[in-house]
Amino acid sequence: MIAFVSGRVAAAGPDGAVVEVGGVGLSVHCTPATLATLRVGDQAHVPTSLVVREDSLTLYGFTDDDERSVFELLQTASGVGPRLALAMLAVHTPNALRRAVATEDLTALTKVPGVGKKGAQRIVLELKDRLGGPLQNGPEGTAASGSPGRAQPWRDQVQAGLVNLGWSGKEADAAVEAVAADLNGAEIPPVATLLKSALKGLSSR
Repeated sequence: MIAFVSGRVAAAGPDGAVVEVGGVGLSVHCTPATLATLRVGDQAHVPTSLVVREDSLTLYGFTDDDERSVFELLQTASGVGPRLALAMLAVHTPNALRRAVATEDLTALTKVPGVGKKGAQRIVLELKDRLGGPLQNGPEGTAASGSPGRAQPWRDQVQAGLVNLGWSGKEADAAVEAVAADLNGAEIPPVATLLKSALKGLSSR
């Protein structure tokens, strides 16, 4: 298992980053919150989980070891693969997922694209004893909400993602403001969705 990668961030995109380790560029799939902490050209230390399939070896990267641990635990539930587990962490913090499972909050779980009511019920049934309750000092809320305890609010995450993709700070700020205006007080969707909306707006200019 590759427990972490440490090196220069060579590239970044909406779904992941490339970290140069010993002259080799390793592609790492990440949540938007993790991507927001990675700047092209900077040194980074990224906890990772290696998913092995017959036809592929895929690295997933995380903000910290707790996020990685929850990612791996989520996959022990029937029907939850690495992509869905990553999507769950793109919408909710690890502690928010623990709380949702512990309190059987199906509404929170079904906010994740790809998780229906039956899937949420199965996740609660199979993971309630494995995930445990929220950590006392862990962050609450959704990953997209910018709630206290999460490193950065969604505006900063989207802005950082756009800059990583080569847009100027001024262009990124304008795109973020346009997305915020479109929300118009509505419930905030996952950061990945917000980033795609910002990119769509920039590409149409």
